[in-house]
Amino acid sequence: MTIFNTLSSYERQRELARLFERNGRLSVAQICEQFGISEATVRRDLEALSDHGFIQRVHGGAILVRQAAPEEPMLRRSHDQENEKERIGRATAALVQNQETVFLGSGTTVFQVAQCLATRNITVITNSLPVINLMSEKENITLIALGGILRDSELSFIGHITEQALSEVRADKVIIGIRAISLDHGLTNDYLPETLTDRAILNIGRENIIVADHTKCGVMSTAFVAPLTVINMLITDDQTDAEFIETLRKQGIEVVIA
Repeated sequence: MTIFNTLSSYERQRELARLFERNGRLSVAQICEQFGISEATVRRDLEALSDHGFIQRVHGGAILVRQAAPEEPMLRRSHDQENEKERIGRATAALVQNQETVFLGSGTTVFQVAQCLATRNITVITNSLPVINLMSEKENITLIALGGILRDSELSFIGHITEQALSEVRADKVIIGIRAISLDHGLTNDYLPETLTDRAILNIGRENIIVADHTKCGVMSTAFVAPLTVINMLITDDQTDAEFIETLRKQGIEVVIA
Protein backbone atom coordinates (compact mmCIF):
# COMPACT_ATOMS: atom_id res chain seq x y z
CA MET A 1 0.00 0.00 0.00
CA THR A 2 1.27 3.50 -0.87
CA ILE A 3 0.56 6.76 0.87
CA PHE A 4 -1.76 7.63 -2.02
CA ASN A 5 -4.25 4.96 -0.96
CA THR A 6 -5.38 7.19 1.90
CA LEU A 7 -6.00 10.27 -0.24
CA SER A 8 -9.43 11.58 -1.13
CA SER A 9 -10.28 11.78 -4.85
CA TYR A 10 -9.62 15.53 -4.82
CA GLU A 11 -6.22 15.11 -3.18
CA ARG A 12 -5.30 12.25 -5.52
CA GLN A 13 -6.25 14.28 -8.60
CA ARG A 14 -4.17 17.19 -7.31
CA GLU A 15 -1.17 14.87 -6.92
CA LEU A 16 -1.87 13.40 -10.34
CA ALA A 17 -1.91 16.87 -11.86
CA ARG A 18 1.51 17.55 -10.36
CA LEU A 19 2.77 14.29 -11.82
CA PHE A 20 1.55 15.34 -15.29
CA GLU A 21 3.32 18.70 -14.86
CA ARG A 22 6.59 16.86 -14.22
CA ASN A 23 6.24 14.16 -16.87
CA GLY A 24 3.99 15.62 -19.56
CA ARG A 25 2.51 12.23 -20.44
CA LEU A 26 1.37 9.23 -18.37
CA SER A 27 -0.22 5.89 -19.18
CA VAL A 28 -3.09 4.34 -17.26
CA ALA A 29 -0.74 1.53 -16.19
CA GLN A 30 1.81 3.99 -14.80
CA ILE A 31 -0.85 5.79 -12.78
CA CYS A 32 -2.25 2.51 -11.44
CA GLU A 33 1.21 1.52 -10.25
CA GLN A 34 2.06 4.94 -8.82
CA PHE A 35 -1.15 5.38 -6.85
CA GLY A 36 -2.11 1.77 -6.19
CA ILE A 37 -5.60 2.24 -7.61
CA SER A 38 -7.74 0.43 -10.20
CA GLU A 39 -7.98 1.29 -13.89
CA ALA A 40 -11.59 2.36 -13.36
CA THR A 41 -10.50 4.86 -10.70
CA VAL A 42 -7.71 6.13 -12.93
CA ARG A 43 -10.14 6.72 -15.78
CA ARG A 44 -12.49 8.68 -13.49
CA ASP A 45 -9.56 10.83 -12.33
CA LEU A 46 -8.44 11.41 -15.91
CA GLU A 47 -11.96 12.39 -16.93
CA ALA A 48 -12.07 14.92 -14.08
CA LEU A 49 -8.74 16.47 -15.11
CA SER A 50 -9.81 16.47 -18.76
CA ASP A 51 -13.10 18.22 -17.94
CA HIS A 52 -11.07 21.01 -16.34
CA GLY A 53 -8.93 21.33 -19.47
CA PHE A 54 -5.76 20.23 -17.67
CA ILE A 55 -5.03 17.10 -19.70
CA GLN A 56 -5.98 15.59 -23.03
CA ARG A 57 -6.95 11.96 -23.21
CA VAL A 58 -4.97 9.82 -25.67
CA HIS A 59 -4.91 6.09 -26.33
CA GLY A 60 -3.77 4.31 -23.15
CA GLY A 61 -3.42 7.42 -21.02
CA ALA A 62 -3.26 11.21 -21.25
CA ILE A 63 -0.95 14.14 -21.94
CA LEU A 64 -0.63 17.53 -20.30
CA VAL A 65 -2.48 20.31 -22.13
CA ARG A 66 -0.18 23.23 -22.78
CA GLN A 67 -1.82 26.61 -22.34
CA ALA A 68 -1.23 28.99 -25.23
CA ALA A 69 0.90 31.93 -24.14
CA PRO A 70 -0.59 35.43 -24.51
CA GLU A 71 -0.30 36.45 -28.14
CA GLU A 72 1.86 39.37 -29.17
CA PRO A 73 0.39 41.99 -31.56
CA MET A 74 0.51 40.96 -35.21
CA LEU A 75 3.36 43.25 -36.22
CA ARG A 76 5.59 42.01 -33.36
CA ARG A 77 5.15 38.35 -34.25
CA SER A 78 5.52 38.72 -38.01
CA HIS A 79 8.84 36.83 -37.94
CA ASP A 80 7.81 34.07 -35.50
CA GLN A 81 7.96 30.64 -37.20
CA GLU A 82 8.50 32.57 -40.43
CA ASN A 83 9.73 29.62 -42.52
CA GLU A 84 6.85 27.42 -41.39
CA LYS A 85 4.31 30.13 -42.17
CA GLU A 86 5.77 30.68 -45.63
CA ARG A 87 5.44 26.97 -46.41
CA ILE A 88 1.90 26.90 -45.06
CA GLY A 89 1.06 29.95 -47.16
CA ARG A 90 2.29 28.35 -50.38
CA ALA A 91 0.55 25.03 -49.66
CA THR A 92 -2.74 26.76 -48.90
CA ALA A 93 -2.63 29.04 -51.93
CA ALA A 94 -2.09 25.98 -54.14
CA LEU A 95 -5.59 24.78 -53.18
CA VAL A 96 -7.30 27.91 -54.50
CA GLN A 97 -8.54 27.96 -58.09
CA ASN A 98 -9.00 30.99 -60.33
CA GLN A 99 -12.51 32.47 -60.20
CA GLU A 100 -13.13 31.18 -56.67
CA THR A 101 -14.36 33.38 -53.83
CA VAL A 102 -12.10 33.12 -50.80
CA PHE A 103 -12.43 34.57 -47.32
CA LEU A 104 -9.08 35.50 -45.78
CA GLY A 105 -8.95 36.15 -42.05
CA SER A 106 -6.49 38.09 -39.95
CA GLY A 107 -3.07 37.12 -38.64
CA THR A 108 0.43 36.53 -39.93
CA THR A 109 -0.09 33.03 -41.35
CA VAL A 110 -3.15 34.06 -43.38
CA PHE A 111 -1.22 37.08 -44.63
CA GLN A 112 1.37 34.67 -46.04
CA VAL A 113 -1.50 32.95 -47.89
CA ALA A 114 -2.69 36.32 -49.18
CA GLN A 115 0.74 37.18 -50.57
CA CYS A 116 0.78 33.89 -52.48
CA LEU A 117 -2.70 34.59 -53.91
CA ALA A 118 -2.03 38.14 -55.03
CA THR A 119 -1.57 37.18 -58.70
CA ARG A 120 -4.71 35.01 -58.96
CA ASN A 121 -8.00 35.96 -60.60
CA ILE A 122 -10.19 35.53 -57.54
CA THR A 123 -12.65 37.33 -55.30
CA VAL A 124 -11.33 38.01 -51.81
CA ILE A 125 -13.54 38.74 -48.81
CA THR A 126 -11.61 39.90 -45.76
CA ASN A 127 -11.76 41.68 -42.41
CA SER A 128 -7.96 42.06 -42.29
CA LEU A 129 -6.56 45.55 -42.87
CA PRO A 130 -3.16 44.23 -44.11
CA VAL A 131 -4.95 41.97 -46.62
CA ILE A 132 -7.15 44.89 -47.73
CA ASN A 133 -4.06 47.04 -48.28
CA LEU A 134 -2.32 44.25 -50.21
CA MET A 135 -5.24 43.32 -52.44
CA SER A 136 -6.54 46.84 -53.10
CA GLU A 137 -3.69 47.40 -55.56
CA LYS A 138 -4.36 44.22 -57.58
CA GLU A 139 -6.49 44.66 -60.70
CA ASN A 140 -6.98 40.89 -60.93
CA ILE A 141 -8.58 40.73 -57.45
CA THR A 142 -12.22 41.56 -56.75
CA LEU A 143 -12.01 42.79 -53.16
CA ILE A 144 -14.86 42.78 -50.64
CA ALA A 145 -13.67 44.58 -47.51
CA LEU A 146 -15.65 44.14 -44.30
CA GLY A 147 -15.82 47.04 -41.87
CA GLY A 148 -16.45 47.07 -38.14
CA ILE A 149 -14.54 47.85 -34.98
CA LEU A 150 -10.79 47.85 -35.60
CA ARG A 151 -8.87 45.54 -33.25
CA ASP A 152 -5.58 47.38 -33.01
CA SER A 153 -3.32 44.44 -32.15
CA GLU A 154 -4.53 42.29 -35.07
CA LEU A 155 -5.36 45.10 -37.51
CA SER A 156 -8.67 43.34 -38.12
CA PHE A 157 -12.31 44.37 -38.05
CA ILE A 158 -14.62 42.61 -35.60
CA GLY A 159 -17.97 43.09 -33.91
CA HIS A 160 -21.63 43.49 -34.86
CA ILE A 161 -21.07 45.44 -38.08
CA THR A 162 -18.57 42.85 -39.32
CA GLU A 163 -20.90 39.98 -38.39
CA GLN A 164 -23.83 41.66 -40.16
CA ALA A 165 -21.75 42.05 -43.31
CA LEU A 166 -20.67 38.39 -43.08
CA SER A 167 -24.31 37.30 -43.11
CA GLU A 168 -24.62 38.78 -46.61
CA VAL A 169 -21.72 36.94 -48.28
CA ARG A 170 -20.64 33.39 -49.11
CA ALA A 171 -17.24 31.92 -50.00
CA ASP A 172 -15.95 28.79 -51.68
CA LYS A 173 -13.16 28.60 -49.11
CA VAL A 174 -12.73 30.21 -45.71
CA ILE A 175 -9.05 30.45 -44.72
CA ILE A 176 -8.38 31.57 -41.17
CA GLY A 177 -5.77 31.21 -38.47
CA ILE A 178 -6.54 30.32 -34.86
CA ARG A 179 -4.81 30.90 -31.54
CA ALA A 180 -5.06 27.28 -30.37
CA ILE A 181 -6.38 23.86 -31.44
CA SER A 182 -7.05 21.14 -28.89
CA LEU A 183 -8.37 17.65 -29.55
CA ASP A 184 -10.60 17.91 -26.48
CA HIS A 185 -11.50 21.61 -26.56
CA GLY A 186 -11.63 22.46 -30.25
CA LEU A 187 -10.76 25.91 -31.56
CA THR A 188 -10.01 28.59 -28.98
CA ASN A 189 -8.59 32.10 -28.96
CA ASP A 190 -7.42 34.54 -26.30
CA TYR A 191 -9.73 37.49 -27.07
CA LEU A 192 -13.35 36.96 -26.07
CA PRO A 193 -14.89 39.87 -28.07
CA GLU A 194 -13.60 38.28 -31.31
CA THR A 195 -15.28 34.92 -30.70
CA LEU A 196 -18.66 35.74 -32.28
CA THR A 197 -16.95 37.22 -35.34
CA ASP A 198 -14.88 34.06 -35.75
CA ARG A 199 -18.03 31.94 -35.53
CA ALA A 200 -19.75 34.08 -38.16
CA ILE A 201 -16.73 33.66 -40.45
CA LEU A 202 -16.87 29.88 -40.12
CA ASN A 203 -20.50 29.92 -41.25
CA ILE A 204 -19.98 31.48 -44.68
CA GLY A 205 -17.83 28.94 -46.51
CA ARG A 206 -18.36 25.66 -48.32
CA GLU A 207 -14.96 24.62 -46.98
CA ASN A 208 -13.23 25.79 -43.78
CA ILE A 209 -9.44 25.68 -43.88
CA ILE A 210 -7.47 26.37 -40.71
CA VAL A 211 -3.84 27.45 -41.15
CA ALA A 212 -1.76 26.96 -38.01
CA ASP A 213 1.89 26.20 -37.31
CA HIS A 214 2.93 23.62 -34.72
CA THR A 215 2.92 26.11 -31.83
CA LYS A 216 -0.89 26.42 -32.15
CA CYS A 217 -1.60 22.68 -32.20
CA GLY A 218 -2.32 20.66 -29.06
CA VAL A 219 -2.80 23.78 -26.95
CA MET A 220 -5.80 25.55 -25.47
CA SER A 221 -6.57 29.24 -24.97
CA THR A 222 -9.22 31.16 -23.03
CA ALA A 223 -12.27 31.59 -25.25
CA PHE A 224 -14.07 28.74 -27.01
CA VAL A 225 -14.69 29.45 -30.69
CA ALA A 226 -15.98 26.23 -32.28
CA PRO A 227 -15.70 22.43 -32.15
CA LEU A 228 -13.33 20.53 -34.40
CA THR A 229 -16.30 19.42 -36.50
CA VAL A 230 -16.37 22.81 -38.26
CA ILE A 231 -12.94 22.16 -39.82
CA ASN A 232 -12.62 20.57 -43.24
CA MET A 233 -8.85 20.91 -43.45
CA LEU A 234 -5.86 21.86 -41.30
CA ILE A 235 -2.67 23.02 -42.96
CA THR A 236 0.30 22.90 -40.62
CA ASP A 237 4.04 22.24 -40.60
CA ASP A 238 6.14 19.13 -40.11
CA GLN A 239 6.86 19.83 -36.43
CA THR A 240 3.25 19.26 -35.39
CA ASP A 241 2.80 16.18 -33.19
CA ALA A 242 2.16 13.06 -35.29
CA GLU A 243 -0.42 11.65 -32.88
CA PHE A 244 -2.31 14.95 -32.95
CA ILE A 245 -2.41 14.82 -36.75
CA GLU A 246 -3.48 11.17 -36.84
CA THR A 247 -6.33 11.80 -34.40
CA LEU A 248 -7.65 14.65 -36.56
CA ARG A 249 -7.52 12.45 -39.65
CA LYS A 250 -9.46 9.73 -37.84
CA GLN A 251 -12.14 12.35 -37.18
CA GLY A 252 -12.45 13.01 -40.91
CA ILE A 253 -10.39 16.21 -41.01
CA GLU A 254 -7.91 16.41 -43.85
CA VAL A 255 -4.43 17.46 -42.69
CA VAL A 256 -1.85 18.88 -45.07
CA ILE A 257 1.74 19.08 -43.83
CA ALA A 258 3.62 21.91 -45.51
